[in-house]
Amino acid sequence: MSSTSNFRQAFKEAQTQALVGPNVISNALPFLGGGLILTAVGTYGGLGVIQSRPDLFMGTFIAAIIAELVLFFVAQRIAENGNNSTALPLLALYSLLSGYTLSGIVYVALSSSGVGIQGVGIAALGCGATFIVARNIGSNLSETDGMALSKTISLGVIALLVVMVGQLIFAVFGGYTPTWLEIGISGVGVFLFAGAAVVDFYILPRSYRDDQYLPVALSMYLTYINLFIFILRLLIALNGRD
Repeated sequence: MSSTSNFRQAFKEAQTQALVGPNVISNALPFLGGGLILTAVGTYGGLGVIQSRPDLFMGTFIAAIIAELVLFFVAQRIAENGNNSTALPLLALYSLLSGYTLSGIVYVALSSSGVGIQGVGIAALGCGATFIVARNIGSNLSETDGMALSKTISLGVIALLVVMVGQLIFAVFGGYTPTWLEIGISGVGVFLFAGAAVVDFYILPRSYRDDQYLPVALSMYLTYINLFIFILRLLIALNGRD
């Protein structure tokens, strides 16, 4: 990353560098906001199922994850091909399903005396603060710093995914993740997806045209949803598992 002494030079380089879609993030923000609202609706519905029919939740949760994965790849492909009218309702449904699958961790957070509704609010505010900071940093990165950060974050996310798959397999066989390890994994996740938010503001305008706002909205959506999840995981781990 640039030191303080050469920050102004990095800023000048970023300002003169040609962008593929200089306005694509601004075009994507309304759809990002709409997706997050639908996610909140889906989470509310999932919480209702957990409270009223807990026996149905696990089955519908698994079905929602499968449908969510299918929709993600289908909607992403359609959106990148420029068929926005077809991709938009698919992405809306994806956001609802994503909210439903989020309801499990939100329920755990709400049930924890040390986290509660204030913890969910902190996670949401943390995502908002990250957006503001990431926009200022990512928009002003030089090409060298931007590419270096992009590669570092990509490798870190891959490593995190491998660790989480191992953690899931361990849990399936009845293993228990120690609190200190859960705190470490969650803390690294927060760090990586905060970095991914910075990368979004650097890489997306250089990768997508202004009319390709839906895949950009999807990319940013995934960043902030994952950041929200890892902040909640960290808060739950720090406060114990009530």
